[in-house]
Amino acid sequence: MKQYQLYTTMGAGFESVVAKELNTLGYETRTENGRVFFQGGQTDIVKTNLWLRTADRVKILLKEFKATDFDTLYNEVYELDWAALLPVDAKFPVQGRSVRSKLHSEPGIQSIVKKAIVNKMAQQYHRRGFLPESGNEYPLDVHLYKDTARISLDTTGASLFKRGYRIEHGGAPLKENFAASLLKLTPYDGSHPLIDPMTGSGTLAIEAALIAKNIAPGTWRKFAFDGFDWFDPKLHDVALAEAKSKEKALESPILASDIDQSILEIAKLNANNAGVLQDIDFKQVAVKDFTTDLKNGVIIANPPYGKRLKDKESVAELYHQMGTVFQKYPDFSQYYLVGDPDFEKEFGKRATKKRKLFNGNLRVDFYQYWANKK
Repeated sequence: MKQYQLYTTMGAGFESVVAKELNTLGYETRTENGRVFFQGGQTDIVKTNLWLRTADRVKILLKEFKATDFDTLYNEVYELDWAALLPVDAKFPVQGRSVRSKLHSEPGIQSIVKKAIVNKMAQQYHRRGFLPESGNEYPLDVHLYKDTARISLDTTGASLFKRGYRIEHGGAPLKENFAASLLKLTPYDGSHPLIDPMTGSGTLAIEAALIAKNIAPGTWRKFAFDGFDWFDPKLHDVALAEAKSKEKALESPILASDIDQSILEIAKLNANNAGVLQDIDFKQVAVKDFTTDLKNGVIIANPPYGKRLKDKESVAELYHQMGTVFQKYPDFSQYYLVGDPDFEKEFGKRATKKRKLFNGNLRVDFYQYWANKK
């Protein structure tokens, strides 16, 4: 089976998390900013798309070369055997990005790459410069960084965070792979209780249940590779059946609460779509009224950020309530994703560790309070 140079993309700051996931799946990796590289064939393309919880996409690196002018870019792209990758009717959108490179016009870069592919395919398929682009989609991507160009084929399609279970969401939900990445930064593996006391649309609790039950996060969706005419269609079905056989029962409780009953109904719908509704105990509870008899677990939350001025006072009060309530549970490791630099002051305790992250374009901190081990 042909081997490819593959790589995953991910949110800023999660490279080590994705690399660790790939290592656990059995791959040797090389990491650079925003990408983790590994080798694999079609089976591995299916496996990583199906199982990676924390990445955005899995891509095939087709070619890497220096390009400081459009002629070089055109010629290098033209040299590739495009007919081996794209059928005559392929739809092949080209995304272009340029960072710190002489060729800085992204529309210009996209246009030249597209032109080179069209001309090469017209020659290979004996067409007169017209390609219908009426068939399946083969998403291509050209990325220039410091004058080095990379041409890639995206095997994923819609980003991996689009699991397919979240039909409804609250006002500002965490992306599914972002939530999974936060969980991977905790010791959570399903063997101890997990509590999400501000669950919103339920993403953290649902991703925790998927981890605990060893359910592949790509179970509910199709991928771009499903439409590639040269890709073995049996591989996806085989991988899915194998993944189903590895699912297991929940070992320890998962609690998800929120003050808002209407958003809890949305969370339940999402959990039902993910097949884990019976595994999560949903309750309408305000933070100030929260209590639990559970011990030695993980508390994780994405509380409101209070970015609007009128919200700041109520959010500060919420953070104070969190400190009062959750500091009563020192045997729980606690993790809070917050956009307020004054969080520790309001919470009433300095974090063991703080990690800078970006939730979309919003700069946030992941405050980590490690459990007191007796």
